Amino acid sequence: MHSRQRVCRWLYLLTTIASMSLLDDLNPGQREAATADGCVAVVAGAGTGKTRVITYRVAWLISQGVAPAAILAVTFTNKAAGEMRDRIRALVPEAGAAPWVGTFHSFCARLLRRDGPLIGIPREFVIYDEDDQLSVIRQALALLGHDERRFPPRTFREPIGYAKNHGWDAERIQREVPGERGRVAASVFDFYNAALRKASALDFDDLLLEAVRLLRESEEARRRRRGQFAHIVVDEFQDVNEQQYELVRLQAGEATRVCVVGDEDQSIYSWRGADPRILRRFLDDFPGARLLRVERNYRSTQTILDAAAGVVSNNSRRLGKTLEATREGDALVRLHEAPSAPAEAAFVTAEILRLLRANPEAHFAVLYRANFQSRPFEEACRRAGLAFRVVGGFSFYQRAEVKNLLAYARLVVNPEDDAALRRVINVPPRGIGKTTLDAVEAEASRAGVSLWAALGPVAARGSGRSALALGDFHSLIEDLRAGAEGLRMADLLRKIAERTGYLDWLEKQDKAEFTDRAGNVKELVAAAKEGQEQGETLAGFLDRAALASDTDNFDERAPVTLITLHSAKGLEFDHVFLVGMEEGLLPHSRSLPDPAAVEEERRLCYVGMTRARLTLTLSRAQQRLSFDRDSVRRAAAPTRPSRFLAEIPPELVERVAGNYGAGTSRLPFAAERGPEDTQVFDERPEAPAGLGGNAKSLLGQKVRHPTFGVGTVLEIVDDGEDRRFLVSFPGVGTRKLIERYAKLRRV
Repeated sequence: MHSRQRVCRWLYLLTTIASMSLLDDLNPGQREAATADGCVAVVAGAGTGKTRVITYRVAWLISQGVAPAAILAVTFTNKAAGEMRDRIRALVPEAGAAPWVGTFHSFCARLLRRDGPLIGIPREFVIYDEDDQLSVIRQALALLGHDERRFPPRTFREPIGYAKNHGWDAERIQREVPGERGRVAASVFDFYNAALRKASALDFDDLLLEAVRLLRESEEARRRRRGQFAHIVVDEFQDVNEQQYELVRLQAGEATRVCVVGDEDQSIYSWRGADPRILRRFLDDFPGARLLRVERNYRSTQTILDAAAGVVSNNSRRLGKTLEATREGDALVRLHEAPSAPAEAAFVTAEILRLLRANPEAHFAVLYRANFQSRPFEEACRRAGLAFRVVGGFSFYQRAEVKNLLAYARLVVNPEDDAALRRVINVPPRGIGKTTLDAVEAEASRAGVSLWAALGPVAARGSGRSALALGDFHSLIEDLRAGAEGLRMADLLRKIAERTGYLDWLEKQDKAEFTDRAGNVKELVAAAKEGQEQGETLAGFLDRAALASDTDNFDERAPVTLITLHSAKGLEFDHVFLVGMEEGLLPHSRSLPDPAAVEEERRLCYVGMTRARLTLTLSRAQQRLSFDRDSVRRAAAPTRPSRFLAEIPPELVERVAGNYGAGTSRLPFAAERGPEDTQVFDERPEAPAGLGGNAKSLLGQKVRHPTFGVGTVLEIVDDGEDRRFLVSFPGVGTRKLIERYAKLRRV
């Protein structure tokens, strides 16, 4: 054998051995999905390693000789993309360059910056985030003479996106939305789009729409891009909308192998356009595509998986799967009914304290359908001295001081950016008030130019302090623009922070919060420096900041997390409390008239249940405060149990008593199951239990409560059969209990 042949053979053997060892960490289902040839749709349930399959598939392809530049991997969050990129590098370090890994929006931004001019989009376009969008909408309402109190700007943002994604124009909006609101929405829509065009700006919806339009309308763009990637892999495919799916189809050439991984039962973003049926469409649109299932679950116990399956199996037209748990544990799903929302929160807090005593390292989540539900749980945690974190607070890139500095940078790059100008024209305060800005707005509207172009004429015509302030601001931005040439982005941001006086102003404020804000400005400069060391451009840095989301900064070290069901997707916790299991909350009242919407609520419930590793507790309040319009006060209203509770196999559920008594003998939802089903729960009232003895003898007595543990009797109200106790429980606080129902025992 010639030496060249021997070398080739050894190289082949080494590559084969390395490739096989690469797959050692995968189970058979994952391995088949990672190595399958051709186009593949992988249905992977909760906790089965969807992203792992995608990551190893990319690494496998590279190990088989596919050039990294020929692979496109798309996911939905910057955090997931970063983790995938790092993991691929670790799996195949010999590959050198990494494949292109990113979100749909970042891919579209990159595509448009390269080829956007082919359809009239300038390469230097800016990306408008939610605050920028609201700024434009607010300005539209003001110029059109509409009162924000009647037409809140925030209520127009999602309808604008919906109209764009469905190809509606202003006339269609007016037809579809009845009455005055339709007329206002139509006029705001036209103003909004014109303002973005004038500012060379795109919002998140535009990024997708324009990228699809580019590939549809430009033959040159199609020639450059179609078939650019030999392999396309898409994670979380159940979350794609029509435009994202079309982008994948247009980007894929005839020889491109497309692999999509998703879970139809976790499709919970219909308001973003996500459609679980697209997973089925993929199998039709890509001839020869195979359907594979990954069903081994590494997160939850089998009881939790079976309970969740019992709920979601009631949805129609599912591809279906059967999850198999690898984690041991036989704890039943627990259900607690509380008399009120505060009592529900007290129960959950007491349970967390109990579980923390058993394992101080455990992680807990309280999951709810709507943000307002967090309040009683926040208050209960504070009273109990429990550290907690509410997910949904402002992420770093959403903080005002960070957005202000980024707005200055955007203005330096593109002075036609009206939203950025509005944001910083009087930050820090420089004497440019609303009246002066209104004059600039009026001049811009009259002349049909940007606010920047209108600044000079207004300043020249005016007199006094405001005119001088306008002129100084104009000169400041011009000086920054002139000095920006050749500056790296960290140096530019530092110069902006100093030259505008913004950092100095923050540091001179006599409040601790301003010290934190100054620190955030400095941290932004540090972030820019890290980016530029990795070769990131200013435009790329601004894009990354605009595309950042709250969940990118999720801190999984927090012991107790209060979080909405939508935000919890993709996360997992040792112990999960899924609260507010009531009709009108879960499923949400808005979904009830629409069977498809109820199915999405059922998927949302499934997502919440499958976040749990060890235990899952469901709870509801028998009464909840609601707003009584007639008496203009809040009144307690009875609730109905969520229909999803009746869908859980009864043998998997354990009823957990509270501190308020026996309640009704059977749950209202038990009757909804039908005559052929056994009752879900059979709670028969127990004989009232009491401590006995007179009030004087019981004061100071140690007593045990089934939920709160051991406490001390502080006060007794002697009221016959309904004698009430005031008991102090360490770590829980003081509780008022009715003796006949509280099940107290002497210690």
